Amino acid sequence: MIDYLALIDKYYASQPELKQILLEHSRQVCDRALHIVDAHPEWVEQGLVDRDFIEEAAMLHDIGVIYCDAPRIFCKGANQYIMHGYLGAELLRQEGLHKHAAVAERHTGSGITEEQIAQEEIPIPPKDYCPQTLEEKIICYADKFYSKSHVGEDKPISKIRQHMWKYGHDAVVRFDELAALMGE
Repeated sequence: MIDYLALIDKYYASQPELKQILLEHSRQVCDRALHIVDAHPEWVEQGLVDRDFIEEAAMLHDIGVIYCDAPRIFCKGANQYIMHGYLGAELLRQEGLHKHAAVAERHTGSGITEEQIAQEEIPIPPKDYCPQTLEEKIICYADKFYSKSHVGEDKPISKIRQHMWKYGHDAVVRFDELAALMGE
């Protein structure tokens, strides 16, 4: 296993409030993702999911928030918050963690499509940022239940679905597909 806490500390040591929020949020996401994996031992048996990787990637999925502007959660970067997955992926690739980078890049919302990037003028390179592997889908799904601005709260599925509507029908459909895959 990689030492994800050391990697987080490498980038967040000078921002203790943001680091605390990141760690608390990531731990919630990680715990839920591991619970989902444990509820589906066949995924591990079939080699579809690596439990250690799920833990690492869930803890690192939001590492890019440090580069974004979100004062409510102590983010003092220059970039739009929507870019945190893409920027975190770039950071993780520089660290040699390419598989972890894919999780960071594809966890936002229920995924971001190339069409959404064009329509909403999202400032990331145009391509499909929807989760592809089962591991990516598990972490993307688990992330939807927790907010960094309300750490400790567990959102009900109905509230998540309602929130997803602001991203359109396709985003809700993708979320519902993730929920069905997880057995919820």
